[in-house]
Amino acid sequence: MGTGTKGLRMRTVVFDLDGTLADTSGDLLVAANACFQQMGVGDVLERGRDDGVAVRGGRAMLTLGLERLGRMPEPAVLDQYYPVLLKAYEAEIATHTVFYPGALEAVETLRNTGYKVAICTNKPEFLARHLLSEMKVLDRFDALIGADTLPVRKPDPEPLREAVRRAGGNPEKCLLVGDTITDHTTARAAGVPSVLVTFGPNGADMAALEPDVLLQHFDDLAAYVRDLIG
Repeated sequence: MGTGTKGLRMRTVVFDLDGTLADTSGDLLVAANACFQQMGVGDVLERGRDDGVAVRGGRAMLTLGLERLGRMPEPAVLDQYYPVLLKAYEAEIATHTVFYPGALEAVETLRNTGYKVAICTNKPEFLARHLLSEMKVLDRFDALIGADTLPVRKPDPEPLREAVRRAGGNPEKCLLVGDTITDHTTARAAGVPSVLVTFGPNGADMAALEPDVLLQHFDDLAAYVRDLIG
C-alpha cells in the first residue's frame, strides 16, 4: 500500500471495552451482587475494592464472592448463577458505566484521521452491543467482536484479526489497546503492538507486562498510534 489516505485506511486501532474504553465495574458488581442476594447473603462485592475483578468478567466475580463467603466456587454453582448475573446486568447495563476521560474524543480523532476503529472484548457480544447502544456510541465503531462471536476468544489472536477484517482493515497493520494481561498476550500472539492503559482498575500492574506503550491518558493515543503503525 502507499502512504496516502488509502494506505492509512487499512490501519486499524482495536480497543478492549471493559476497563479500557469504559469503567463498567459499577454495573458489573451490582449484577454479581444480585446473585449473592439470591443466595440469601446480601451484597458481597464492593465498589473500589473489587473493581479490578469486575472487569475480568462474571465468572471471576462469582468466584471471588464465593471464596469470600468461604464456599468452593464449584463449576456447577458458577453455571447456575452466571445466567442470573447476565440477566441482571442486561437490565441495568448503563446505570453507573462511564467512558474514561478523552476516550470517545480519541476514537473520533482516529476516525477523522482515516483509521478504522474496532472493539474486541471478552464480554458476550449481545451485551457489548447493548451497552454501546444504550450509551449511544455503537455507530462510532467499524466492527465489534465479543467473547462468543467466534469459537475462540482472547487471548487467541483470531478475534483481534477478525475485528480488523470486519472493520475493513489489514490485520498486519493494527494495534490493540487494552488493560489486562489477556489483551497484552493477544496482541503479542497476533504480532502487533500492545498499548495498555494505566488508568483502569488494573493499571498499576501494566508496567510489568512491558507493552509497547503505557497509556496515561487518551489525549496521547493518536500520537502513539502514528508512531506504532503509521
